[in-house]
Amino acid sequence: MESVCQQHMHPRGAKGLRNPGVVGFYRTFMQTIHSMFGYRHPVWAVSHAGHCVPPCSMDMVEDVSSSAQCDVFGLNGQIEHKLAFLRNHVPSETMLVLVGHSIGCYIILELMKRRPELKVLKAIMLFPTIERMAQTPQGKLLTPLLCHMRYLAYLPVFLLSLLPEGFKAGLIKCVFSGIRSLDQTVIQPTLDLLGGDVAANAMYMGGQEMRKVLERDNRTIQKNLEKLLFYYGATDHWCPIQYYHDIKQDLPQGDFRLCEQGFRHAFILDAGRDVARMVVEWISGAVRT
Repeated sequence: MESVCQQHMHPRGAKGLRNPGVVGFYRTFMQTIHSMFGYRHPVWAVSHAGHCVPPCSMDMVEDVSSSAQCDVFGLNGQIEHKLAFLRNHVPSETMLVLVGHSIGCYIILELMKRRPELKVLKAIMLFPTIERMAQTPQGKLLTPLLCHMRYLAYLPVFLLSLLPEGFKAGLIKCVFSGIRSLDQTVIQPTLDLLGGDVAANAMYMGGQEMRKVLERDNRTIQKNLEKLLFYYGATDHWCPIQYYHDIKQDLPQGDFRLCEQGFRHAFILDAGRDVARMVVEWISGAVRT
């Protein structure tokens, strides 16, 4: 998901993204960060292109001619989408604190590589999927579907999209019933994902992640090592604990931390507030500098 958050102080900022990149999933996470800084710094968020339901006055339709050139809903297109947001909406003198989640960590590394002039004070990488995604347990399970058979998944998603909203909401609550402390704010964005175009775009981007997120970008990490903090899950099927040990061994001077609280990869389902509190603790020094 992902969302992109940005804080402003003198001015300063933060951002985070994952797939599906729907801002609504991060409502509690963002509101907690905003409140813990006394509402002094704005928190900005940007969904991935094509991952949210557009207003009724707009259609989510690609320009076919530009699509072939820019691949706007693919992984590179999503990176360019975030660069465009920074270029068009964030003053160049803004001091940024970046917070990435999952594929958002890969995107943030790309932002730092493509725009080295960005004034990044700190970058927090939560459950980072920055390497060998197709080789992870979840990657092995989903790569055949996302890369070779995703069109087969479009039909059931389309049929689900035709169901009454109340029925779909009940179905989602049933699926999430095993999560005891479910954050109820995630129900609506999950409901929005059942729109045919949104789900198709998320699956398309996921297929590209499996194909393109291969080797870890040690050069960019090394160049920005003092600004980066990586937080790995102890039981993360998208980012196995071996990846945590590997990066610690390869870059021993870096700040790499392993989750001891048992948070799941999709922490926003039940631990958005807890993770936000940790993030505030980690970035407080940078924001006050």
